[in-house]
Amino acid sequence: MSEENHTRVKEFILLGFPGSQYLQLSLFILFLVMYVLIITGNVAIIFLVRTQTCLQTPMYYFLCNFAFLEIWFTTACVPKTLANLVSQSKSISFTNCLLQMYFVFSFGCTEYFLLAVMAYDRYLAICYPLHYNTIMSSTLSVQLALSSWVGGFLVISVPAGLIARLSFCGPNIINHFFCDIAPWIILSCTDTYLVEMVCFIMFAIVILGSCVITLVSYIYIISTILKIPSSRGRQRAFSTCSSHLTVVIIWFGSTIFLHVKPSIETSLELTKIVTILNTIVTPLLNPFIYTLRNKEVREILKKVFSGGT
Repeated sequence: MSEENHTRVKEFILLGFPGSQYLQLSLFILFLVMYVLIITGNVAIIFLVRTQTCLQTPMYYFLCNFAFLEIWFTTACVPKTLANLVSQSKSISFTNCLLQMYFVFSFGCTEYFLLAVMAYDRYLAICYPLHYNTIMSSTLSVQLALSSWVGGFLVISVPAGLIARLSFCGPNIINHFFCDIAPWIILSCTDTYLVEMVCFIMFAIVILGSCVITLVSYIYIISTILKIPSSRGRQRAFSTCSSHLTVVIIWFGSTIFLHVKPSIETSLELTKIVTILNTIVTPLLNPFIYTLRNKEVREILKKVFSGGT
């Protein structure tokens, strides 16, 4: 009987956003428009970098990787959310839930690593401009980007393996719009202490570790910028990293709140709201931040549109 109970739950219900049909339809339209804009904006960045010779630099190579990552990070959770908003059935199998969780968090960890790498790239460009091209070679750029992707997927394999071994024999309603770790594993009828501790330690190391690298890089960057004698020189130096700094503040602020906390049961409703900021709003803002706050990209966009007219 015990074995039967431990294998009874084979699918889960994603609660999503309870409410009237009008609310569900409104959210569907809103999320669909935002998702299309995310894909369009990030594809435009990739296309722009790949087609403009003056953007064939390590900084924009990393930006291309970042834009490509944002497309898949959002795609890992938004399409299923859209389907659930207009469907009577909001179910998802255990296997699909595990896969969704794995990809969402793998892409998320990759984003931490890429942001740290981009901060290091800006540190080299501003603090060691004469040696930048020698240090940040095309080989090193590829190695750093590849390490970020591989590292992100390897890190999540540990908690994913532990979650795959959990048994679920009671309630099967996940209080979220995707298979987030916290609201999912609290449904398990087996002890989740090990999973919770591994997730907490892993997220603390990944998030705070990449945050420290980024913070130290910017301490040196700001210190170097302040030593530049001319105000125009300071403004030009700061403009090369202001876009990245804006993205870093938004991303790290929301994700530290989401994942670096000792109890996974803390404020699930609030967690759901902040996750919208993290998985939909931030990827939507990033293309605009990198184009509107970057003078070089703005100038190229003006040329492209004026040439088209």
